[in-house]
Amino acid sequence: MSDGTHSPILSLQNASLSLNSNSGQIDILRNITFDVTQGETVGLIGPSGSGKSSLLMLMGGLERATGGSIHALGEDLVAMNEDALARFRRQHMGVVFQSFHLIPTMTALENVATPLELAGTPNAFALARAELEAVGLAHRADHFPAQMSGGEQQRVALARAVAPRPKLLLADEPTGNLDGATGVQIMDLLFGLRDRHGATLVLVTHAPELAARCDRVIRLQDGQIDETQAQQDAAE
Repeated sequence: MSDGTHSPILSLQNASLSLNSNSGQIDILRNITFDVTQGETVGLIGPSGSGKSSLLMLMGGLERATGGSIHALGEDLVAMNEDALARFRRQHMGVVFQSFHLIPTMTALENVATPLELAGTPNAFALARAELEAVGLAHRADHFPAQMSGGEQQRVALARAVAPRPKLLLADEPTGNLDGATGVQIMDLLFGLRDRHGATLVLVTHAPELAARCDRVIRLQDGQIDETQAQQDAAE
């Protein structure tokens, strides 16, 4: 929890997510409570199916909590409609997915410039080009995703996420689809971009070496925070 010196940039209180199915209600997340302070890097870990990605989607307003509350930068995400959530993400959040989610008919430069243009940012293409250069892809600016390797596509996705200077950066298994060496490069880039822009970072990962670089690790088990692990971490 925050010590009161700084208001948390993210605050979850008993956040829950349930979905209805033919066999009844499925509880994906149950009573998740924790704060993330500004500038902190938090890793979400746990076995497959434990709810890590779902929790990250709740934090980004990409899924709506069915119980509890989620506040980001003091704003109530649960109370926002879809349009308000989209505007909030555009202004304050950057999201990086495992599967890149680049627009295939756009060049690398156009992919990075798109969120800037949507936000009405002046010199969107100049800023996008600078971000591509920062991830070592200035020479790929006019190439389409299909012409790039997986590692290059993830670099474009990173550049796109940080170009609007988000206060909060969310990453879902950013190295999951990459080989080991390329994953290390992306990991270094991700933390470098975080430092350069001063963003708060929350990431889902299965990689122990990536989790070890976080300020704090939260382990999920069956849709809940693993309190046993949390108590062990607090004692260390």
